[in-house]
Amino acid sequence: MTSWLILTATLPTSPSGLRVKVWRALKATHCATLREGVYILPLQAGSAAAFPALEATIRAAGAQAHLLEVPARDEAQEAVFRALFDRTGHYAEFQQALKAAHSLLSAAPEAEARRGLRQLDQQLKGLLACDFFPAAPAEQARAGLTALQAALERRWSPGEPVATGQAVPLLDVAHYQGCTWATRARPWVDRIATAWLITRFVDRRPTFVWLADARQAPRDALTFDLDGARFTHVGEQVTFEVVAQAFDLLAQPGLRRLAALVHVLDVGGPPQDEAPGLDLLVRGLQALHADDDALLAAALPLFDTVLAGLAPDPGTT
Repeated sequence: MTSWLILTATLPTSPSGLRVKVWRALKATHCATLREGVYILPLQAGSAAAFPALEATIRAAGAQAHLLEVPARDEAQEAVFRALFDRTGHYAEFQQALKAAHSLLSAAPEAEARRGLRQLDQQLKGLLACDFFPAAPAEQARAGLTALQAALERRWSPGEPVATGQAVPLLDVAHYQGCTWATRARPWVDRIATAWLITRFVDRRPTFVWLADARQAPRDALTFDLDGARFTHVGEQVTFEVVAQAFDLLAQPGLRRLAALVHVLDVGGPPQDEAPGLDLLVRGLQALHADDDALLAAALPLFDTVLAGLAPDPGTT
């Protein structure tokens, strides 16, 4: 059975500052309330530090707080405690939001649809963060969001790559000089970062073709980041990671960290501190440059700068 953390707190009625501070902190933990002044959390990796820190804060302010770690008395009490954290209703609301987004997909402008997708992604991340006992509704929510993203890409980005399960072979850059590289037009972060990677580390004389129709690639072109491409998603890796691995580039200073940023911006994943900044910069370049060659030309020094900033060890200054 689950181990539980129970925090008891007795706070003064005035001044109100401490009560407000504690209320906000409790809300951030996603705990449940057993009765006034008694709060409960399951003892898990994500929640283990929250209550001890709050207990210390309350005591430092001169108020009373006690923290207990207890098991449920029996299976019946375990069920009662778990029910306090049942998020089924929240997932039902999320599914309704997904349904509404699907219904608007055919009529909404692309920018609005993508903004809605990002909002739903953030909503689901918040829901998963407070779901201490994820079950079928969580998996259904993830699958529903993935289906919405796929529908959006089919609408505005035909040819979006589908991940394969094949191994990534090791390749020699000497055999990839002066090539024509083809990918979908209006490149987003994975494509534009991969084009930068190719230019800086693989092919010193590349020619890039930006395809309005992913099915119309030149016969001799090396395709990337489109469905069935020579270089595309493999397993959980995005195209940037696949190209970096194929040409044995990940030992380059900072490149592994840059790959993590590209990954989270393209398909999601563990948050990266620098990702929002890179996202803003790439969106700015897209807004400034309607021509994809001009977009790449502007992106090259940008990614050079980002790599230089990521290259030092995180602990150095």
